[in-house]
Amino acid sequence: MKASFVRKLALGACILASTLGLAGPASAADPRGVNANSGTVGIVSGGVEGTYVRIAADLASVLDDGDTLRVMPMLGKGSVQNLKDIVLLKGIDVGIVQSDVLAYAKRERLLPNLDRRIKYIAKLYNEELHILAGPDVTRIEDLAGRKVNVDVQGSGTSMTASLVFDMLGIKVEPQANDQALALEKLRKGEIAAMAYVAGKPTRLFRDLKAGDGLHFLSIPMSAALLDTYLPSRLSNADYDGLIAPGEQVDTVAVGAVMAVYGWERDLERHRKVARFVDAFFSKFDEFLKPPRHPKWKEVNLAADVPGWTRFEPAEQWLRQASAAKEPQTAAARKEEFRTFVEQRGVPPQQAEKLFEQFLLWQARSPQ
Repeated sequence: MKASFVRKLALGACILASTLGLAGPASAADPRGVNANSGTVGIVSGGVEGTYVRIAADLASVLDDGDTLRVMPMLGKGSVQNLKDIVLLKGIDVGIVQSDVLAYAKRERLLPNLDRRIKYIAKLYNEELHILAGPDVTRIEDLAGRKVNVDVQGSGTSMTASLVFDMLGIKVEPQANDQALALEKLRKGEIAAMAYVAGKPTRLFRDLKAGDGLHFLSIPMSAALLDTYLPSRLSNADYDGLIAPGEQVDTVAVGAVMAVYGWERDLERHRKVARFVDAFFSKFDEFLKPPRHPKWKEVNLAADVPGWTRFEPAEQWLRQASAAKEPQTAAARKEEFRTFVEQRGVPPQQAEKLFEQFLLWQARSPQ
């Protein structure tokens, strides 16, 4: 019996080691196992209804070559948790997070030495803050003292919603349901509104119609908001069932960032992610073609993210591309600024505030 117990214990240890990735490499008789793992990059994204998971799926579809690079998308639980997962979990090299999560994590002292451990490959696109309300709510100020769902604890929506409501001076009663459940509660009148940070158009609201009695609330612009977020708009082109033709809903947007663990240069994990970076930048034009997500068209690979440090292989790739770029004419420069403004849904009167940001965006663009 004692020998049987020892055998069972040993078997359990082997299973645990395999689960945690502690077992040794595949044997010489099975080299495929070694090759597959040496080219695998794990990417933690978002929930099934969000934009992150579709972006991660596009990365796998375009970059997987079946030999030297294998991209493994994983569902995530929001920006704060994704940041923790990049630092703490085996098998996760890259994560998609909101740009304001790093400052939040530092403020809350969630993890030590984040400046050294977390870098970024590229800013991807802007995500809009959607505030969907019931029929008895006409202005965002009406949410004071009311139940508003802000997604699960630790999510990017929860973080951004708390910051925005605080900047607006509106104290709501936050609820922490997942977004699908929140939508059902909103339909039943159990909550007054729900906040959701996602790239427009988000699948969660795709099938909603005006007859459902739900509508988006405008977010009034303020100096405090514009110091942290970009102005944006929701339109009929984004949600034809909720917004009438010719109408727009003002909101704010936060950047989505492809974050990466800051592996040291002499480690194999660094070399593996560097191969991912080279493939991503080199094949970027493929992400602009159907059936890829329309948010890819907003991406400028060279855009800086304030407060973040770029992963060295990405910085090196951009420097080389910039050195090879031909000078632009004044007319082309003006047209590029127009594109920059239109992509972000910026009202003409606010465009001048973004001109300095555009100068940096245009000067460093490798395309």
